[in-house]
Amino acid sequence: MQKTLLDLKQLIIEAETHVDKLVLEPLPYDRNGLSPVMSKETLDYHYGELAKKYVDRFNKGEGDAEFNRAGAFLHNIFFPQLKEPTGSNKPTGASVEFINKHFDSFDQLKEDFEKTAMGIQGSGWVYIARNGKIKTIKNHEIRQDIILLIDWWEHAWALDYRSDKKKYLKNIWRTINWSVINDRINATNT
Repeated sequence: MQKTLLDLKQLIIEAETHVDKLVLEPLPYDRNGLSPVMSKETLDYHYGELAKKYVDRFNKGEGDAEFNRAGAFLHNIFFPQLKEPTGSNKPTGASVEFINKHFDSFDQLKEDFEKTAMGIQGSGWVYIARNGKIKTIKNHEIRQDIILLIDWWEHAWALDYRSDKKKYLKNIWRTINWSVINDRINATNT
């Protein structure tokens, strides 16, 4: 596993042990590397300002420490699981087995994921849990069972998609780095 990819277990340990200082994981791609799915403008704002502020506020002792810690934790899972977009970007390896076991097909996963995501009123997070269920996080919380996480807050999609959240979700699948997801699945099996 590359150093730029998160070791999810280590991230959870750090979140639970209440370290004194947080860091925002570096992006494993350039700020324009997710275009056209996610623009440089969105990454500058979402990663460069908002996600960074959770870390900065926590480290300065400003605001709600647990909210900031959880916000940093979730963004440190979200951004490293993305990569430059490709056409179909189908799951590979352990991801295929996991998806077929819990959803029968990638298309069914995307359909179920969209239904759950569109059911969120307001903002939040949508994720696939280790047990194969699609779950939501209404605000910011540290969860130990995340395999794949999608940011559903407006700042993740509004600059690029306006109010078309479905289009954002349809396109974000093109950026999922299935190698990272495979590492997370394999880490849960050990």
